Amino acid sequence: MVGRLLATVAKIVSGARAHWVQPPTDARQRLYFANHSSHLDFVVIWSALTPALRARTRPVAGADYWLRGPVRRYLARKVFRAILVDRAGAAASPATATRSIEQIAEGMGTDQSIIVFPEGTRSHDGDVKPFKSGIYHLCRMKPHLELVPVYLANMNRILPKGEVLPVPLLGRVIFGAPLRLEPGEEKAAFLTRARAAMLALREQ
Repeated sequence: MVGRLLATVAKIVSGARAHWVQPPTDARQRLYFANHSSHLDFVVIWSALTPALRARTRPVAGADYWLRGPVRRYLARKVFRAILVDRAGAAASPATATRSIEQIAEGMGTDQSIIVFPEGTRSHDGDVKPFKSGIYHLCRMKPHLELVPVYLANMNRILPKGEVLPVPLLGRVIFGAPLRLEPGEEKAAFLTRARAAMLALREQ
């Protein structure tokens, strides 16, 4: 009930219209990866999914933000079922970054999809920063994953950094055609290809 209500509120607040280049036709395990410019981002993507897909999709989010206060903790753990990772720790050491990837893989199990933001941090001007290597290493661990690029338009203007109330603008959530990590594909080539697939959605 709370999840359905939040999905409805997110659609109203963001004015986001969802567009699928290639709608999903089955329940396979997916990794939705998107640009990141607002605290609304994962909620907007999550709410744009069908109820069936939403029930099987967990956002990956920073524990430092979502464990701050009882309301955020409740939403993260009980409503969104988020996989919470230590962002500061992941930046501090390769070993901790590896543990974060393992934690995400474990949280996915064999049937849960996830929402991730490969830039690793929010963009304040709307530009898409280079991708960090986390999704590459996760795909190495789970080579069957179907990766779906997602482009969020106007989110940085609807809820700018430091603002509490959203600005009444229309957003868009554009889901692209799926891709996979190719056998033997090197990290740099994969990250460049994935980022290009996301950026191409701006023209949709």
